[in-house]
Amino acid sequence: MNDQIIANTNDINEMDDKRTGRADDASKLDIKNLPDLLTVREVADLLRVSPLTIKRWGKRGKLPAIRINSRGDRRYKKEAVLWLLGVTEE
Repeated sequence: MNDQIIANTNDINEMDDKRTGRADDASKLDIKNLPDLLTVREVADLLRVSPLTIKRWGKRGKLPAIRINSRGDRRYKKEAVLWLLGVTEE
């Protein structure tokens, strides 16, 4: 019975990773090869914080966002994210 519970828990964890793609997305991010504009999710994965935290930082001016398209999607400049991390580009 305990083996079955453990197996089910592992299946759920694998399904969560597949559904959200977060495990794959986080492993693909590389500080050296970041795109010029990053999404909320990419910045959150890179900084290991919640996407809601990234949005709050934008409202407070800690990490300014660029609004694109009619929906107002947020994008963040690579330089601003690197500055927040304390990394300087060479």
